[in-house]
Amino acid sequence: MGIGDPTEYCLLSMARQANLGREGIDESHFRGSMERLEEIAFDSDRKLMSTRYLVEGVSTVFTKGALDVLLDRAVSILTAEGVRPMTDTDRDRIQKQNRAFSENGLRVLAFAYKELAEGETLVATGENNYIFCGLVSMVDPPRPESIAAVADARQAGIRTVMITGDHKVTATAIARQIGIFCEGDLALTGQELDKLSDQELDEVLERVSVYARVSPENKIRIVDAWQRKGRIVSMTGDGVNDAPALKKADIGVAMGITGTEVSKDAAAMILVDDNFATIIKAVLNGRNVYRNILNAIQFLLSGNLAAILVVLFCSLAALPTPFEPVHLLFINLLTDSLPALAIGMEPSDRSLLRNKPRNPKKGFLNRKFATLLLGYALPIAIVTLVAFYVGLRESALYASTCAFATLTLARLFHGFNCRSDKSIFAIKFTSNTWSIWAFLAGVVLLALVMVVPVLSRLFSVADLSSSQLLTILGLAFLPTFVIQLVKVIRDKVRG
Repeated sequence: MGIGDPTEYCLLSMARQANLGREGIDESHFRGSMERLEEIAFDSDRKLMSTRYLVEGVSTVFTKGALDVLLDRAVSILTAEGVRPMTDTDRDRIQKQNRAFSENGLRVLAFAYKELAEGETLVATGENNYIFCGLVSMVDPPRPESIAAVADARQAGIRTVMITGDHKVTATAIARQIGIFCEGDLALTGQELDKLSDQELDEVLERVSVYARVSPENKIRIVDAWQRKGRIVSMTGDGVNDAPALKKADIGVAMGITGTEVSKDAAAMILVDDNFATIIKAVLNGRNVYRNILNAIQFLLSGNLAAILVVLFCSLAALPTPFEPVHLLFINLLTDSLPALAIGMEPSDRSLLRNKPRNPKKGFLNRKFATLLLGYALPIAIVTLVAFYVGLRESALYASTCAFATLTLARLFHGFNCRSDKSIFAIKFTSNTWSIWAFLAGVVLLALVMVVPVLSRLFSVADLSSSQLLTILGLAFLPTFVIQLVKVIRDKVRG
């Protein structure tokens, strides 16, 4: 691929291939003998690009652009026999060929020229009275991954709409290939869109999948219409004309390779690979980050709620204090932080794309979340109280030690529960090695506190027998066993 505009390079490559094997045709000859005098760049309103050259001493304008615009401005046609006036038959034949190209998903450019009188300059208002040369069709195939990306977007609850400057038939054909345009959908041109009132547009908006031959104003209006319906709108683009719509959208996405600096400045996100599939990857990663944060909060709150329930019960029952302040500091600063950080490293899985987009205005602390917190905290609190009563048979010190060790170990096990709403077998135990290392580090820290004499005195823990340690281990593991059993059964019911 060469450097420059893809369409321009495509035309240059076609001309070079057409000249292969021909003698006397030299590209450098044309570049040297034809002096470019003026240019009017392409814009989405005119849908034309014109240049003026000095060809063998004659000022000549060459124009390329949309057929539906250029054909109306042509009065003659260049044939093998020479230039002659254009007839209605010629126009019908050209339109028929254009439709045949477009229905096969080909982009079509029309070409024309005219000679200017001496002293006449190139102006946009003078782009008329042309001699029609012909059509060039180009294939701009969608990337292979775009079909899967559009399907993933639909699965994720994201509606994909194509907005393009191409012909309506071409745009519809390409959109149908990649799954954007489905049976029953509508396609509108910019002119058709201009004829609709805002109310009429709102009525058909959900059914329109393709917008063709649009202007910058059309793009802003489309974005605004979706936002009126309360949707979060992401707009992709690469040109200067896309900048207003990129700025208007909730999330403007510019192309990093082909995008203009204006579009990049207006966008909130830049794709360094210009690949639509990257947007879906970003959605997946974003949902994974949100899920991991939510799971980490769930882990911390449920563990702390379990400790609160134990302390509250002991206070109401007039029992000795189950935990020393240093115990709670140890749990919160060391054994809690490691699993919480590990949960934040949980890798993404494609099942997240099956979740529908969440409402950003709604908080996460709802009835479902609160019920889940209580469902996690209650078993941990119960086994901690059981351990406390077991130790209380000997002394308050033994009771406090058993409660501390059980709560700490139970919360370390609980880190595996909060990795996902699925069972540990469904997500695979080793898929997040950070959680395993966090668990082992927490166990080692707890063992040091229980075994090393200096730390034992510092944390006010008693020496426990082997049977007591096994009892604590069994009690600490029990909540995780029950929670995982429920998840396994639920996963099977869900299929």
